[in-house]
Amino acid sequence: MASDPAPADPSSSSPQADPHAPLRRDVRLLGDLLGQTLTGQGGPALLQTVEAVRGRAKAARGEGPGAAAARDELDALLAGLSLPEMTAVGRAFAHFLTFANIAEQHHRIRRRRDHEAVGSTPQRGSVAEGLGRLRAGGIDGDRLHRAVEELSIELVLTAHPTQVVRRSLLQKHRRIADLLARRDLGLTPVEEEALRDALAAEIVAHWRTDEVKRDQPTPVDEARGGVVAIEQSIWEALPALLESLDAALVTHTGRGLSLTAAPVRFASWMGGDRDGNPNVTPTTTERVLLLGRWMAATLYLREVDGLRGELSMGDATPALVAAAAAVRPGHTVREPYRELLRGLRDRLRATVRYLELRLDGRLDPDDDPQVDGVAVLCRLEDLRAPLQLCWDSLCATGAQVVAQGRLRRLLWRLSAFGLHLLQLDLRQESERHTDAMAAVTRALGIGDYAAWAETERRAFLSDALDSARPLVPPELWRADADLDAPVRDVLQTFAMAARQGEGALGAYVISMATHPSDVLVVALLQREARRVFRPGRGDGPPAPPLRIAPLFETRDDLQGAGASMRALLAVPWYREHVRQVHGDRHEVMIGYSDSAKDAGRLAAAWALYQGQEDIVAAGAAQGVTITLFHGRGGTVGRGGGPTHQAIRAQPPGSVAGRLRVTEQGEMIQAKFGHPGLAVRNLELYVTAVLEATLTPPADPPPEWRAFMDQLADRACGAYRDVVRHRPEFVPYFRTATPERELSVLNVGSRPARRPGGRDAGIQSLRAIPWVFAWTQVRLMLPAWLGIDAALSWGRAQDPALLHAMCTEWPFLRSTLALVEMVLAKADPGVHARYDRLLVPPELAPLGAELRDRLQATRDEVRQALGRDVLLADNPVLARSIAVRNPYVDPLNLLQTELLRRLREVDGDPPRELLDAFIVTVNGVAAGMRNTG
Repeated sequence: MASDPAPADPSSSSPQADPHAPLRRDVRLLGDLLGQTLTGQGGPALLQTVEAVRGRAKAARGEGPGAAAARDELDALLAGLSLPEMTAVGRAFAHFLTFANIAEQHHRIRRRRDHEAVGSTPQRGSVAEGLGRLRAGGIDGDRLHRAVEELSIELVLTAHPTQVVRRSLLQKHRRIADLLARRDLGLTPVEEEALRDALAAEIVAHWRTDEVKRDQPTPVDEARGGVVAIEQSIWEALPALLESLDAALVTHTGRGLSLTAAPVRFASWMGGDRDGNPNVTPTTTERVLLLGRWMAATLYLREVDGLRGELSMGDATPALVAAAAAVRPGHTVREPYRELLRGLRDRLRATVRYLELRLDGRLDPDDDPQVDGVAVLCRLEDLRAPLQLCWDSLCATGAQVVAQGRLRRLLWRLSAFGLHLLQLDLRQESERHTDAMAAVTRALGIGDYAAWAETERRAFLSDALDSARPLVPPELWRADADLDAPVRDVLQTFAMAARQGEGALGAYVISMATHPSDVLVVALLQREARRVFRPGRGDGPPAPPLRIAPLFETRDDLQGAGASMRALLAVPWYREHVRQVHGDRHEVMIGYSDSAKDAGRLAAAWALYQGQEDIVAAGAAQGVTITLFHGRGGTVGRGGGPTHQAIRAQPPGSVAGRLRVTEQGEMIQAKFGHPGLAVRNLELYVTAVLEATLTPPADPPPEWRAFMDQLADRACGAYRDVVRHRPEFVPYFRTATPERELSVLNVGSRPARRPGGRDAGIQSLRAIPWVFAWTQVRLMLPAWLGIDAALSWGRAQDPALLHAMCTEWPFLRSTLALVEMVLAKADPGVHARYDRLLVPPELAPLGAELRDRLQATRDEVRQALGRDVLLADNPVLARSIAVRNPYVDPLNLLQTELLRRLREVDGDPPRELLDAFIVTVNGVAAGMRNTG
């Protein structure tokens, strides 16, 4: 299959005359091999059809009458295909886009390696470059070292339904990337031919693998995906990052990174996020926790086995020799390191077996935690202590260079991953806690908590928290309690959490939080459960109470978040609890997805900015340090975008060395699916948080804030006028996009809508399918609607002030630059095709109006950023989009025809028709590089 050059990675320069030539070479090779596969698997006619479609799609992107004729020919060609032919052609284009993505990802790794070569300039955003720039900018070495040691970045993996690719195919993608990496090593002709054959085999296997997910994943399946991401990539990438950070610290501060430092950690929502997902139960969460603990023990066992192979020396300190002798009393110890690690290896083997028995249901938490007389590891210190002894001994005996290899990497992993690999957050919606407490108050005969005003709720909860007397009747804690199922689930979740040992769970996140009582009721239920339940013998020592993180999601909630936190921290019991249990630290989550769906991208961005300032100020007034937890998605419409740029645009003082952020769906694979990619993205997090902490941006002037208030109000009003107040909008959305059909994708365990159903409009639709649907039709509406009205007004009122804000203020410049990228990807011509085939005549004018507004927004953003054309400052990205379009266009054209056929079917559509539709969805997602 022929290919066009597809440059990538505009962030860097190189001494090479053409640094992107290797990328074009890789894409050309993969395209050629795909073409051979099409011929071999589908016959010459398939390749001829694909090439005819590609040629016309490329010509249709031109200008003049020839382009119009090509569009007509393309329409006729696709319309004349049979359903099997449509599926095959769609698969061909989807495969090519997937392989192009693999090549581009590998090219980013290649470019990073180019910058690491001797004599090369460090890559922008790398830890070497970032620390050097901070020192050159006047940051004292001691201050820089302290900032690195105190860094706390936690990336929270979530399983939102945006990952449309099967895990079997992701594994093939990794193997193809590895083969491309081998190709860079300078092969002999024989080796080159063998590698080409291996690539051809992978591509044939990819073509013959069903890309359609036949079964909806369970929460445990999703959690396995997160565990696999750690095992296959992040496990290697994290210590590689820390080695780079250590070297940069030595260069720029004279001191390296401590063994206990954990500047980056990973956590998860997979199996813990029960908000709107009835498939996540307490039993599910317990199983996911065991799974993570099992994988951690398995990975540590592998490392300890490797370490035993390396540490064959006999010279050791008396302390290590004594510890080694105690492993097998009476045995002569000739290799003390290996003997000490023998004991640790045996305990890890016992731990792996014990956890397998727990997962199989053959052991209970209170059974003796041992296997064949060998104790299971239930405390992190029991794993760390012998390794620390090895470190101390090697350093004391002149073998520090040995200690700084596998052993140091393992000690760093212990600090980052603990015994559970991924700490699991729990999340539940605030109304579910209200219903649970209402059941308690009714059982006690003191009224209906749900009917009380906020002041009554707060007073009741404060009194209960101040009291030493248990509140919840014991019978309500029973698994078979006579309660509504949702209420019983909430209480059993708190009981399950109380049974977990230290390090298993992270935060308890309350979605749709508004009032202090939303947090206090969780604090009370958690305390009540901890009075009744304790961890089993095999689950380790009890953990402190979970930190509670209210999640503010809508524009109104964000605007009231500071006041809510002030009122919460004014509750005496709670303020003392934060001091004693959490060390005067409090976590607050802010939601990008729902705020953008509620108010539009620009108004949401400003509400998030101001909300962060107010939340941090509320904490500071009480002497509490706030950690902000950013619930960002993969797309601009859900808060996504380049990591470094997004963090540097945060309000001054809001980062302060601490950051939590979600990594959602397909972004986990895109950013962390390969160790080289993972290291690069982790570097960007580290350098951005350090820069935001040590060199924060200036506060915007008051006149900028006042003008931004007006811009946000106008953007929000324009957005809501269409989305909420136009009665034809929801019917149009459901006919012009594949929103109704997305449920067949089987991409997530959580329903696409919140409780309330389809009749509740887009308010009940989750932000992910909302963005997904608009991305598929290439209108990208959630990222830009309303911005045209705001910028048009601003330009009319004070063009000089607007220009200064757009070019000098990192927040607004970053926001508009992200929108600019989305506008460049949008395609009104493709969107119009959906309208022509799918939308009834009475709704078609709205589609035409939206396309006009897309063009108006393009013009306004271009003028605001001072551009003649979109992406004028990023020609590589502009070229990449232009090159991809002829490969994505046929998939959209096929999708419109398939949607038309699906909607003509009475009853259940044929499986073959659904499969063809899913192929186009996967292909468009690959072409657009993200989905929701």
